[in-house]
Amino acid sequence: MGDLEALKAGYLDQVASAGDEAALEAVRVAALGKKGEISLKMRDLGKMSPEERKSAGAALNAVKDAIADAIAQKKDAMADAALDERLKGEWLDITLSPRPVQPPMAGGTLHPISQVTEEVIAIFADLGFAVKEGPQIEADFYNFDALNIPAEHPARQEHDTFYMAPKADGTRHVLRTHTSPVQIRTLEKEGAPTRFIAPGRVYRSDYDQTHTPMFHQVEGMVIDKDISMANLKWVLEEFCRAFFEVEAVELRFRASHFPFTEPSAEVDIRCSWEGGQLKIGEGDGWLEILGSGMVHPKVLAACGVDPQIWQGFAFGVGIDRIAMLKYGIPDLRAFFDADLRWLRHYGFAALDMPSVAAGLSR
Repeated sequence: MGDLEALKAGYLDQVASAGDEAALEAVRVAALGKKGEISLKMRDLGKMSPEERKSAGAALNAVKDAIADAIAQKKDAMADAALDERLKGEWLDITLSPRPVQPPMAGGTLHPISQVTEEVIAIFADLGFAVKEGPQIEADFYNFDALNIPAEHPARQEHDTFYMAPKADGTRHVLRTHTSPVQIRTLEKEGAPTRFIAPGRVYRSDYDQTHTPMFHQVEGMVIDKDISMANLKWVLEEFCRAFFEVEAVELRFRASHFPFTEPSAEVDIRCSWEGGQLKIGEGDGWLEILGSGMVHPKVLAACGVDPQIWQGFAFGVGIDRIAMLKYGIPDLRAFFDADLRWLRHYGFAALDMPSVAAGLSR
């Protein structure tokens, strides 16, 4: 088997002297790759007697582990050094007095989420909707039970919902998974008739290019007498027309299922992707933008509202999602990176307050 200690020492020296990740990867391949020196020696174990194989195998594995650990530590050290260099270049003394910055947008800007939330509020305020808020840590009753979500529903499992530690009486609170609990609290407190939206942060256990553990929603509810899906369709069309700032929109309602609405519908909007650019209100494509439906009678009853007298509709849309669609933002995760370059590019002037009459976006 040769001198394994000398072999190990040689590769450890190469790891220590590697100047970049490419050189480090070359050392890994030479030692541990499929045709690396250690791998080839492993193949020779089959030619040995059981006794020799036992001792030689243990020695080879020790050498392999030592080299692999050294490579991993070196890689981590390189990553730390690269981060230190980046932080040195991006470091900012926040205790310094502010200086005039030109152009103005190079200074502080409003986050797209803040801007789009204000746009949504402005549109629905123009339609006569109030704005309601509620706690982000919710009881099971408001987040699930009152919304007709059964105990066995997947949304109530820990792989999808962030639960707080159980209380002494066994009850549990959650980080709300939607802003629908605000609807329950508002109906409990104010009763019917009512018309309002509930924007805010929500939390779900998910993370990829289009999902994050914390994101933003706005949900709307109208409860009155003689309310129908036609009223829902008109409200959503008016919202989409105003938000995307187009003369006409076409919505498509697809049957779906939500525990808290019946009937339920996913809503798509007509669009095109010419040249990689999204255009709303034209083309042959359809894009899903929100969920909606008529409020389930059990939800009304749970809030103390008589479903024999009152009915209404509800809808929910992701603020982050429509912000990405309207302003061409490709990755949801960038919303939370706090990168000043991104914020300056996608941010809004502090006094650029949205108005339906004057125009929502800059």
